[in-house]
Amino acid sequence: MTDQTIRETFAASTRDSVDVDLAGLVDIYASGGQDELERRIADRLAMIPTDGARAHYLLADRAGNRIAGDLAQWPALDPQISESGTVEIGERTRAYARATLISEDLRLLVAREPPDRAFLLTRVGLVFLLGGAVFVGCTALFAQLASARIRGRVSRVRDAFRRHDEPELERLVAPDRPDEIDQIASQAARAVRQARQLMLAYRETSEQIAHEIRTPLMHLDSRLVKAIAQHPDAQSRASLTEARADIKRLVATLEALLDIASSKAHAGDPRGTKPVDFSATVRQICELYQDSAEEAGYRFDWTVGEGVMVQGDEAQLGRVVTNLLDNAFKYNRPGGAIRVSLEPGPRLSVEDDGPGIPAAEREKVFERFYRCKTAGPDIQGSGMGLALARAIAGRHGLSLDLAKSDGGAKFVLAAGEELRGD
Repeated sequence: MTDQTIRETFAASTRDSVDVDLAGLVDIYASGGQDELERRIADRLAMIPTDGARAHYLLADRAGNRIAGDLAQWPALDPQISESGTVEIGERTRAYARATLISEDLRLLVAREPPDRAFLLTRVGLVFLLGGAVFVGCTALFAQLASARIRGRVSRVRDAFRRHDEPELERLVAPDRPDEIDQIASQAARAVRQARQLMLAYRETSEQIAHEIRTPLMHLDSRLVKAIAQHPDAQSRASLTEARADIKRLVATLEALLDIASSKAHAGDPRGTKPVDFSATVRQICELYQDSAEEAGYRFDWTVGEGVMVQGDEAQLGRVVTNLLDNAFKYNRPGGAIRVSLEPGPRLSVEDDGPGIPAAEREKVFERFYRCKTAGPDIQGSGMGLALARAIAGRHGLSLDLAKSDGGAKFVLAAGEELRGD
């Protein structure tokens, strides 16, 4: 298409050039005579065009004999009617020509070769190449800017959800621009707001129920204390003391259930957390349990790496450690060892020399109210300790799992993927 357009443009330009040149020579003859015309033809033949479109001339008498110019013979063009057409120039060159009579005895022919299309096509190709490069560059730039803008908007939406930024989430619910990204973000923000409202309602209801249960239980416990103080017989005292222990276990179970629900509800929520020196927390807890281990006849070894930091709630993280230690103390064999290790990562392991946990129960021990079948009848527990510990671990983006060990149970609290395959 471009080549055809260039051909037609060259042909039209050549015709116009021949007509203008011919008209100019006719004017020169009319004003300066034949001698002046011959000189001007010689001047034109001496010129070398830059585009390769050479001009050819023939000034001849009535019989067609050459008087001036570079053409040897008159072509088959009728000067009477100023005929135009294509003439042969040499063996391989063809040129557009027009012939005309300038007097009764003189005839004039002007011919012009077509310009060099290869040069122009190269220039046109270069222009297209540069234009295409500029177009591609501009398109890439605009695409990059649009991509950066979209990434920025998506990043703001992601950060708002990750930080639980309430004002920003509220702005997402009612977006300024109702495009696709804002519509998706708005729907997600509405879902989060609805889930938060449901969770708040659930929490308020749970706390109200817990309060309604805990209050009469505490009143009942106070009455039992008064009954014991009245010095009943030994059997009644034992029964009342056992009833008080049941009440305490019930209250502890209720509080553990609430803590588990709260930890799961806040999983991934960074609000209320801060950098915690986990090394110091674990070391302090191990120091407290050292005396208890000696009294129970256990060998207690602990190795705590320095500077292990965790983003979270210090009290809850400490509760995970105490729950794991309580579990190790409760199920350890007489005279056994308890080993605690903390490494950067973080990676906390608590291992005992107890009977261990069968493979079929490795996951069940983390369920609420589940008590391992290997536990003896004398071991009391509500089956909430490990469930609460795992819930708190999930709240902090950590995993709590059983790792393989030669004997006893080895619990590992670690960052990243869970260790169930260890």
